[in-house]
Amino acid sequence: MALENKLGINDSAELARTEEKISKIKAIELYESNIVEESEIGRFSGLAKIHKFLFDEIYDFAGKVRTVNIAKGNFRFAPVMYLEMALKHIDKMPQSTYDEVIEKYVEMNVAHPFREGNGRSTRIWLDLILKKELKLVVDWNKVDKEDYLLAMERSPIKDVEIKVLLRNALTDQIDNREIYMKGIDASYYYEGYNTFNSEDL
Repeated sequence: MALENKLGINDSAELARTEEKISKIKAIELYESNIVEESEIGRFSGLAKIHKFLFDEIYDFAGKVRTVNIAKGNFRFAPVMYLEMALKHIDKMPQSTYDEVIEKYVEMNVAHPFREGNGRSTRIWLDLILKKELKLVVDWNKVDKEDYLLAMERSPIKDVEIKVLLRNALTDQIDNREIYMKGIDASYYYEGYNTFNSEDL
């Protein structure tokens, strides 16, 4: 069964394809807009704006903190009862160095604040932080899918792997539209990390 959606799609595979298509188009529009204010970069409020922009045509919960517990395999993301507290903590985390930015990214992934679509929106959120603080972005075209998935799965325990992987893909071409477009094209691969059978724990 597919997640409840505004489009009335009941088939999960069809929903995934439609979601990918719509969110890619919206991600291109996002590149042209300035919906995330400077003060919101690195904060949950900025991430919520990104998520709402990408998925508002598909889900009622776009941009809203999830109200169910979710897990992937044996890994359970932040329980709903602690989620608001976790997001406030992440907002206060420093982001002035590369290591601090990636640590913040890892914590937001553990929080997994949305019911669906965390990977795509959080990846854009990460690039905004890197661009603001370090004048760098990730060239996601240089990041191997399997290496990324494994590194992200292990990152809550040990984040060295994801730090090295993403550091090797950094570029100073922060306004290069082609790099951004490649990132969007690759986004559905990375969403594979976040696509799982959610469970109400």
